[in-house]
Amino acid sequence: MKTSFVLAAVAALAAKASAACFSERLGYPCCSSSDAKVEYVDSDGNWGVENGNWCGIPDPEPTCWAERLGYPCCTTTTTVEYTDSDGKWGVENGNWCGITGKPVPTKTQGPTPTSGSDPTPGSQLTLSGNPFSGVEFFLNPYYVAEVDAAIAQMSNSSLKAKAEKMKTFSNAIWLDTIKNMQQWLETNLKGALAQQTGSKKVLTVFVVYDLPGRDCHALASNGELLANASDAQRYKTEYIDVIEEKLKYYKSQPVVLIIEPDSLANLVTNLENTPACRDSEQYYLDGHAYLIKKFGVLPHVAMYLDIGHAFWLGWDDNREKAAKVYSKVINSGSPGEVRGFVSNVANYTPWEDPELSRGPDTEWNPCPDEKRYLEAMNKDFKSAGIKNVYFVDDTSRNGKKTDRTHPGEWCNQTGVGVGARPKANPISGMDYLDAFYWIKPLGESDGTSDESAKRYDGYCGHATAMKPAPEAGQWFQKHFEQGLENANPPL
Repeated sequence: MKTSFVLAAVAALAAKASAACFSERLGYPCCSSSDAKVEYVDSDGNWGVENGNWCGIPDPEPTCWAERLGYPCCTTTTTVEYTDSDGKWGVENGNWCGITGKPVPTKTQGPTPTSGSDPTPGSQLTLSGNPFSGVEFFLNPYYVAEVDAAIAQMSNSSLKAKAEKMKTFSNAIWLDTIKNMQQWLETNLKGALAQQTGSKKVLTVFVVYDLPGRDCHALASNGELLANASDAQRYKTEYIDVIEEKLKYYKSQPVVLIIEPDSLANLVTNLENTPACRDSEQYYLDGHAYLIKKFGVLPHVAMYLDIGHAFWLGWDDNREKAAKVYSKVINSGSPGEVRGFVSNVANYTPWEDPELSRGPDTEWNPCPDEKRYLEAMNKDFKSAGIKNVYFVDDTSRNGKKTDRTHPGEWCNQTGVGVGARPKANPISGMDYLDAFYWIKPLGESDGTSDESAKRYDGYCGHATAMKPAPEAGQWFQKHFEQGLENANPPL
């Protein structure tokens, strides 16, 4: 009997009219409730039986407006973190949720929302010029939740107010493991898409950071993949290919990718003195060629390759060698293209430091701050024939000159201060500087100061490093609070 009804329903496809649920256009009534028992499922939808007749089970009415956009209702919070034309947004468990004015009970009946309720990408976007310009920056909900938790530990009202302001600025989302990529990539692409209205575009910035043998010259930030052929294949198929798939789907919105911090800079300076870097060299080169070919042909995506910072590659011989390495890597990814380069990721080098000049105090570095470094790199990279030479500088932690005895000290530096706010075209006369942007979130540790820990790095136990410090990526409350106090410009 069930079969006959289904066949009849198929025959009724030609009878299309406006309907309250899918079954009415097939000649069958809607069930009286979205909670009706599902008796049969086909490509049209869920079928139930009422009064001896088949009926179509309607989709449940969204409990709040956010569900129509593919997001849950807030169940415990009424704290407004962001407001747009759709409504007021909160954060629960590191994800955006819609606020209805009062906590919404968790649903216990009815089907969960399907991907059909998600926002649907529009037509293909093609970036032209600076991807940071003329867009709204997406707010990282995970970081907003981290700051909320930090505020809960504070008693100083002035410090709390500064921390509240931190939640209004954008920062990058780190895809630093395969699991984190699976959890955070599409979630935040979807969030940015839902935030777009009309001609307004919302930019998301992701850090691609999972090369085999990652960060070969440091211990605190070593990755999950080892420098071997098997893990190199995993990097391509389980990581890069999945990112590519999601980026191709979310094609109507701008995306910036910060590519593999510390990797190519290590190939410039650390092959001779670090065996782990020699072991990783081929996987770094192959990985970059592969991802540039994949991402560099997507018209709505802009990539920036990491170039360390002023006190890594600033010396003349290092810059000369870097120009050759980066030119070779970019060419290996043809026909893919990169937009430019990113400097000072997770570092503390000030944008300008007029007190420093080329001399003994800087080990004769002609580029003792980020501004002079990028000025020099712009000339060197263009001279090397690199086509696109634009820069992003990480200003998340370089607002105040830290207490380092040497600018190469990088771990949890004492005296930290949050720097210039994320902004496109921030410096007049430097048309090759696309943006200041917060890539390493203030408050997330650089590495543990526990000497017994497996990932302990001596720089994290250095005299100028703040201690005690948790593992890399974990929240470091004391470091965060000092960064707020020393903010420049002030919060």
